[in-house]
Order: sequence, then C-alpha cells, then structure tokens
Amino acid sequence: MKQEFVIRRLKSPEAEWLRLRQLLWPAQEEEHLTEMLKELREPERFAHWLALDDRGKARGLAEASLRNDFVEGASSSPVAYLEGLFVEEAFRRQGIAAALVMQVRDWGRGRGCRQLASDTELENTLSQAVHEALGFGEAGRVVCFIREL
Repeated sequence: MKQEFVIRRLKSPEAEWLRLRQLLWPAQEEEHLTEMLKELREPERFAHWLALDDRGKARGLAEASLRNDFVEGASSSPVAYLEGLFVEEAFRRQGIAAALVMQVRDWGRGRGCRQLASDTELENTLSQAVHEALGFGEAGRVVCFIREL
C-alpha cells in the first residue's frame, strides 16, 4: 500500500531536518546547524522542504538556492539550484523525490527562474539515475584539480 506524504517548507531548524541532512552530507552537527541558521536568514535565496509521513516523521529532504553566478549548462539567470535531495532508502520509489523537486521547481518559478539545475558526484550513479528519472538532462562533467603552492 502506497503511503501518503505531506511536503512542508522549513522556517526554522528542526531535529528531523538535521537528521536527514546528516544522512545526506556526513558532517558534525554544529557545522550543519551553523549552515542551516545562515540559510534560514535568507529566505529569498534559500529554501528547504521535508516530506513527512502520516505520523509526521520526515522521510525526505530537498534544499535549494538561487544562483546568479555561472551554472553549468544554464542559459538564463538566476537559476534555481537543487542543492540537496535525499529520501530514506525504505521510502524510495514512492514519488517523494518527484514531489520535493516539484516544490523546488515551483519555488524557482516564483522567483523568475526559467531553469532548475543540480549536480552530483561522478561516481554517484544512483543519483545520476534519479536526476534523469526526474527530468534532468546532463549538462556536462567536471574533473577538479588542486595543486599545493
């Protein structure tokens, strides 16, 4: 039986947001909280959503920003940017990611964006497949370098 989910935009830090964020981007709690608070102070530039199950437990997360700088493959500016997308493994393939991305899309459209962009690591083939299934087309591939001075 397919479960129903509610998508809710975040207005303040919440434990469930932090929990999913740590699953997506392993880092110290304090690092996440600092970034979360910073982004919440700029609601026109950053937005965050949780997908909640019928008991109010967060099962998915989307984070987005407006980017005015260079975005690979973009032909307009600003660009809505899907900074992060995560759905707990047991709740995947139920439309949660699609519903979260629709929220990001609508948010971007409401801010004058004509394009939605995202990225993932080259080796993250699962994320690449999810992006393609959600209607994204690959814009390019990048290999980054660094040299000590």
